[in-house]
Amino acid sequence: MIHLKDIRDGSIIFKALGSDVRLEILSLIAEHGQLKINDIATHLNLTKGALTSHIKLLQEANLINITMATGKKGTQKLCSLTHETLVADFKHSIKKDSVYELELDVGHYFNFDVTPTCGIATVDHVIGCFDDNRFFTHPDRINAGILWLAQGYVEYRIPNFLKPKQVIEELEISFELSSEAPGVNENYPSDIHFHINDVLLGFWTSPGDFGEPRGLLTPSWWYQDLNQFGLLKRLIINDSGTFIDGLKISDIDISQINTNHTADISLKIGVPNEAVNCGGLTLFGKGFGNYNQGIRVQIKWKEI
Repeated sequence: MIHLKDIRDGSIIFKALGSDVRLEILSLIAEHGQLKINDIATHLNLTKGALTSHIKLLQEANLINITMATGKKGTQKLCSLTHETLVADFKHSIKKDSVYELELDVGHYFNFDVTPTCGIATVDHVIGCFDDNRFFTHPDRINAGILWLAQGYVEYRIPNFLKPKQVIEELEISFELSSEAPGVNENYPSDIHFHINDVLLGFWTSPGDFGEPRGLLTPSWWYQDLNQFGLLKRLIINDSGTFIDGLKISDIDISQINTNHTADISLKIGVPNEAVNCGGLTLFGKGFGNYNQGIRVQIKWKEI
């Protein structure tokens, strides 16, 4: 079940649902359990090319899941629903003066431990060379627009502007992510883990490392056989638990991480070597992928 406690968390979902074609796609998949993309195109009398953008948007909204199946006609993509129920709470109010927002560029990490395949690049050039983690310490990293790693993590410090008697009520973080395969591979799952102040919040399984089509913002010089774009994900921690795009991933709530006015707030994004799906991660920032953003943070606080 997808549960949207704040309808603003569902912007990607509502966009995906705002099309008769995409609604018909979901209806067909719900009716049949799972369908090949070619069969969906036939049902709707669409070309495979015309269908691709609709499938992509539904996948980005986490409404469908795509797996690969091998048959007599070779490898084909199968579509299934990720969830059977969508619940949205429309009653939600917040005082604008009890919120602050900020954005961290992807190169603004203060700690890291990465294993090749790995690399980091600005919108103009690769920093150093591929698969050499020494270049994650290069001064030019603060200008990075993309970074990738096969295992390990990058860790960021979120500025804490709380005053005495103020505590965080909800922490929302959004970023564009994908797996990290050698080259590209759209069927390359990876369990990307998230920590706040060294508390494991849970993980999201990226379906793959996307190489086609080219990222909307990806620089023209960027290699066609490397990561092109990711999926925009929204991580929320509040008093009900931890959620990715409205889907609960753990019972870790805001009270279980130290977020008083004197505390550091650290965000760790990584793929540990013990992950079931150890497929690395790619973090897209400004100038790469499909969303012109770094790591966006919104902190809702209350007086105590």
